[in-house]
Amino acid sequence: MRRVVILGSTGSIGTQALDVIAANSDRFEVVGLAAGANRELLAEQAVRFGVSETALGAADAELLVRAVDADVVLNGITGSVGLGPTLAALETGRALALANKESLIVGGELVTALAAPGQIVPVDSEHSAIAQALRSGRDAEVRRLVLTASGGPFRGRSAADLGAVTPAEALAHPTWDMGRVVTTNSATLVNKGLEVIEAHLLFGVDYGRIDVVVHPQSVVHSMVEFVDGSTIAQASPPDMRLPISLGLDWPNRIAGVGAPIDWTVPTAWTFEPLDEAAFPAVSLAKQVGRAGRTYPAVFNAANEQAVEAFHAGALRFPDIVATIARTIDAHEPPSQLTRESLAGAEQWARTAADSLIADRT
Repeated sequence: MRRVVILGSTGSIGTQALDVIAANSDRFEVVGLAAGANRELLAEQAVRFGVSETALGAADAELLVRAVDADVVLNGITGSVGLGPTLAALETGRALALANKESLIVGGELVTALAAPGQIVPVDSEHSAIAQALRSGRDAEVRRLVLTASGGPFRGRSAADLGAVTPAEALAHPTWDMGRVVTTNSATLVNKGLEVIEAHLLFGVDYGRIDVVVHPQSVVHSMVEFVDGSTIAQASPPDMRLPISLGLDWPNRIAGVGAPIDWTVPTAWTFEPLDEAAFPAVSLAKQVGRAGRTYPAVFNAANEQAVEAFHAGALRFPDIVATIARTIDAHEPPSQLTRESLAGAEQWARTAADSLIADRT
């Protein structure tokens, strides 16, 4: 029986995790729940699962992680506010099922320096796929990692076509049902850029050996290419319950957690190269990842401001990534990487991005 704390329990990842746990009550016990602001749903979840330890907000979630005896912490919080709970889980020795990619990307070496080998289990579908595929060979046998991207709602459009797209169009994702920021990030491919940084930090593969390929069907979740020319791909219908279940009980698989591919139905999978002229976010993210220090935090914070401005009608769609790039160009990183310097860099980035956005209006 694994004792589980779920952070972000009222969001998409948290509610699906609770579905997995409810269907497998012989394997898991929920001992702590934390939500952002949805007090009513949090209370309902606590009653349903018999949980006495709950928290609202990231600061209280961090305290919850430190106070409750658990085997695994699922961090499904949205945004860089998840950094504190991520560090707390690692410091207390809990297994960390990580859906909050921002805490790893922003925290960088602060997070990786605390993590014991195997302590972080990725919950993103792409990184869960890579973790599964990596079990097919030794580290020295890996040639490269290949992250798949759906291409979002604007796949196939040229850079010139993107100037007039609307927020409603950006939210019309062809595969996944996600929140506004993550869905917009998928449309700009900022989300895929963040995942490239995450892959580097999780698996220790340099950026020159991490590629992105567009796969509209979203069935092959990512691949590992080995030195002998073999490529191992993880494929399944789009369903986050599969990587969530692996995160909760890695490396064990839970029977029936997701539906398999129906091989009796004729189908086709396609793969296309990424159009970096139309979608420059991935190459910008690699630049930021190589620079390290507080640059990834600036990338993430500037993006959040730009996305909000886009949905408010204050910024055109292509200007989201352009604003991130200009903010990065203006950044002067501090001499030391600490939680305080990260927070300062994020605040600076938000102010700088807002100023650049105001100049365009």
